[in-house]
Amino acid sequence: MSKLLEGIQGPRDLKKLPERSLERLAAEIRALIVDVVSRNGGHLSPNLGVVELTLALHYVFDTPRDKIIWDVGHQAYTHKILTGRREAFRGLRRSGGLCGFPSREESEHDAYNTGHASTALSAALGLAVSRDRKNEDYHVLAVVGDGSLTGGVAWEALNQIGQLRDRLIIVLNYNEMSISPNVGAFSKYLTYLASGQHYLRIKDHAKLMLKSIPGIGPRVIKYGRAFEDLIKKTFFPGLVFEELGIKYIGPVQGHSLPSLIEVFNEAKKYDGPVLVHCVTQKGRGYPPAQANPEKFHGSSPFIPATGEPRHKSDVPSYSQVFGRTMLKAAAADKRVVAITAAMPDGTGLGAFAKAHPERFFDVGIAEQHAVNFAAGLAANGLKPVAAIYSTFLQRAYDQVFHDVCLQDLPVVFALDRAGIVPDDGPTHQGVNDIAYLRHMPHMILMAPKDENDLQHMLFSALSYGHPAAVRFPKSLGEGVKLDRDFKPLPLGKAELLRAGRHLLLAYGSMVRPALAAARRLAREGISLAVADARFAKPLDEELILRFARTGRTVVTLEEGVLAGGFGSAVRELLDREGRFGVRFLALGIPDVVYPVGTREEIKALFGLDVGGLVRRVRGFFDEARGRGAGGRSRPGVRKR
Repeated sequence: MSKLLEGIQGPRDLKKLPERSLERLAAEIRALIVDVVSRNGGHLSPNLGVVELTLALHYVFDTPRDKIIWDVGHQAYTHKILTGRREAFRGLRRSGGLCGFPSREESEHDAYNTGHASTALSAALGLAVSRDRKNEDYHVLAVVGDGSLTGGVAWEALNQIGQLRDRLIIVLNYNEMSISPNVGAFSKYLTYLASGQHYLRIKDHAKLMLKSIPGIGPRVIKYGRAFEDLIKKTFFPGLVFEELGIKYIGPVQGHSLPSLIEVFNEAKKYDGPVLVHCVTQKGRGYPPAQANPEKFHGSSPFIPATGEPRHKSDVPSYSQVFGRTMLKAAAADKRVVAITAAMPDGTGLGAFAKAHPERFFDVGIAEQHAVNFAAGLAANGLKPVAAIYSTFLQRAYDQVFHDVCLQDLPVVFALDRAGIVPDDGPTHQGVNDIAYLRHMPHMILMAPKDENDLQHMLFSALSYGHPAAVRFPKSLGEGVKLDRDFKPLPLGKAELLRAGRHLLLAYGSMVRPALAAARRLAREGISLAVADARFAKPLDEELILRFARTGRTVVTLEEGVLAGGFGSAVRELLDREGRFGVRFLALGIPDVVYPVGTREEIKALFGLDVGGLVRRVRGFFDEARGRGAGGRSRPGVRKR
């Protein structure tokens, strides 16, 4: 039997199919998604959950004329497959291949770039308002999950949507999860409203009652949607969306193509904001993902037959070591509490949540609230550790400054996924945290060179009594032995790891590459002392100035943006102290949009792998000897 999917080059081909063929097409799409993600890794559960929903959207609406914005965007694989990228889909999340999130640069069918949660409603309203002010005529849709509705910006958007009442379709994808099970009062409200049980029971009872009324009852039931509206208004008069001025349709079975097509066709007719409430199942159609949707939310490559990982390692990840360290810290001090923003397992806090449920707080996708909440806890004597991905803490910049740092409250930020993040593309890179935290008053910044240092840094951060951030990468550890007992690190003191004439000062994940590069350069006559900075703030000024006062070269190395980063801090110190004739080179990441690729590929692109470091440091010394390229600038390099 020929595959239907092979004939789909775009949405127009989809519309040519009879509706009865769509279920078969859905099965083919699921098979393709499982096959590709099992090889490349990716977001499996959320994409399997929206196959029918996406098919129905493209069957009813007409992209790229109609605009669909996918909140977060990690559920857009079917959308990509249906919009001319089926063949390219096998290169998903690979260098030179498809991004795992919507990308306007990739396709005209991607109306808006997304990657962080809760943004789609605001963006969709902007598109709808501009459409109406320009007297254009097309549909604007925002597909948003119930998890994203825990984000405050989504409610700010809903508030204005109800006020302006421009024509806009909101597709609420309700699956009771974001990455982990959703939390909070609104999630419970949606569960009550949309799980279908209360509502459907009432509707069935109402049908039986109406059927018993001669003449009137059957005619009311016949009008279908009007009958459902009657039930909702009678038994659920406080529907939040209706009160906000947004027409509510649902709940609808999110895997029933006939039902989805019916309600989307109805939503098209409404001249104002309308919300279509779809109930879906994460991991639909692949038993391992259905049984464990959290594990397969963002999955590494796996064996399709079993769901087991293709590659296993006995070396723990930094996230796992962080989680274990939190358990030890909590056992030693009852004031230690943990906070996460919908990432208990991703941040390694799953075991902590089970061991200390009264000391663990998952606030949902609400990073601003997480930081404010942590500040309140710290103000009353607790020791909160907020575990938030580096790229997501960007969303709480003002709260870190206004609520934590200005008050000098001892909140510890565990910045997971700091530095270059593999495969997820530009929206998820954790390269900005050094720059956006370094200028905060009272803030202490640390980064470990390995997983053993991580546990000592976390312990030290909890003891300093000031705001502190510990950044670590999304990767396995170095495989070093973990010390049994914590040891405090002297505040602001680096560790000299290798003697030499000139100083190579590396921060965090770049320490080991720095040591490897120094060994290779030593064979070429370039003598580099290598120091593990440990702290980006405060700096070890004594160590740096000891080398600077003899007029030697100072090179800094960081897995973060150069603008305002660790190297900038060292350069500012040298400028303030008079420089002493020192030659200075800062190596790091330029402020550009990062491509999709592995950590190793992106580091090589910016010359931050060992080979790249050797070439760039050698070139810098060659220029000093008069054999260089005349000081031409290179990406990711800052010289003085």
